[in-house]
Amino acid sequence: MSTTRWPAWYTVVLLCGAAVFISYIDRTNISVAAIAMQEQFKWDETTKGYVLSSFFVGYLLFMILSGALANRYGGKIVLGVAVIWWSLFTVLTPPAAMLSLPMLIASRIALGLGEAAVFPASINMLARWVPVASRSRATAFFSSGLSLGTMVSFPLTGWLVRDFGWPIPFYLFGAVGFVWAAVWFTKVGSGRGIPEESATASRSIPWRALLSAPAVWGIIVAHFCSNWCLYVMLAWLPSYFKTTFGLSLANAGLLSAAPWAAYFVMANVGGWWADRLIRNGRSTTFVRKLMQVSALVGIATCMLLLPLAGSATTGMILMCCAGGTMSLGLSGFAANPFDVAPRYADVVWGLSNTFGTMPGIFGVAVTGWLVDQTGSFNAPLMLTAAVSVVGAIVYLTIGSGERKIA
Repeated sequence: MSTTRWPAWYTVVLLCGAAVFISYIDRTNISVAAIAMQEQFKWDETTKGYVLSSFFVGYLLFMILSGALANRYGGKIVLGVAVIWWSLFTVLTPPAAMLSLPMLIASRIALGLGEAAVFPASINMLARWVPVASRSRATAFFSSGLSLGTMVSFPLTGWLVRDFGWPIPFYLFGAVGFVWAAVWFTKVGSGRGIPEESATASRSIPWRALLSAPAVWGIIVAHFCSNWCLYVMLAWLPSYFKTTFGLSLANAGLLSAAPWAAYFVMANVGGWWADRLIRNGRSTTFVRKLMQVSALVGIATCMLLLPLAGSATTGMILMCCAGGTMSLGLSGFAANPFDVAPRYADVVWGLSNTFGTMPGIFGVAVTGWLVDQTGSFNAPLMLTAAVSVVGAIVYLTIGSGERKIA
């Protein structure tokens, strides 16, 4: 099922990237809309932090199960149903907010339940369709849809909120998911584009072997530490620019988009470079550690420099550097499950992203609390730098690109 000019796996990767794009416009629009919602509903920063972090409760609860479901039933059906589910709850967010704070939080948790499947199911589709030699850049490309989604969501949501009111982005973005689902179910096949690597392996998931492998824990720790920075930036970047530099809502949304442009570009450069290094004879372990440690050390450096930023422009440049270096991890921990456990890469992703989701709950909420307590973003930035350094040390020590589970 491929053509010379346009292999079938290109379509799969493109649509998986589109699903990630949609998931991120649906989850991040509230980061900008929450500024207007905060004024209307009289929230303090801590309450806003709870609203922003509630999504990750559902996201965390369903993550491991979504990986197991994708492994059992295939990524096509799991991802398709998930997009329809979360698009529905995106549309239901404004009426839920009008009813009560608990209803808003419940709708955000339901949104998270649906979006939990996007990465494990997409990883399953890559394992079914993408040749091994192209998986670093395929993983980087589809995952970098998160940066495009954020880049579009922040300024577009700011404009829509300013001119039409904060509910409009939820209605508009939710509708996009229903269109995607129609394309997905008509254009993507249900089988495989490449032979299964471990066709004789047991269909049961070897949980004990996965949980006892140091290399899997290296992926988990790197994922957790990378996502600490990712989720703090996703949730608080507009508020950082507005609070620190006194920008308008629209300008804060615009500046908040720039780091995600850097993320998209560098993610795909990193994916291409990682595949090329491996093809040229570098060990997979070396390449994964190079990409992941560079990502985490780069994040830490930028976070330590941000309190010295004297203008919104300087802050934006440093955030762009943080976003660009962070994206290199997509060719580190994100592609690593294909190396360590190719038959169960979707399960490893679901497992690692369960831990990787915790910063979306604790990191985002702690950031709001620290801002309330200190009156600035300096303390959260220092904490993010420390988490990144710990992650780099752990991954450098126990990370591996060798196959550990058959």
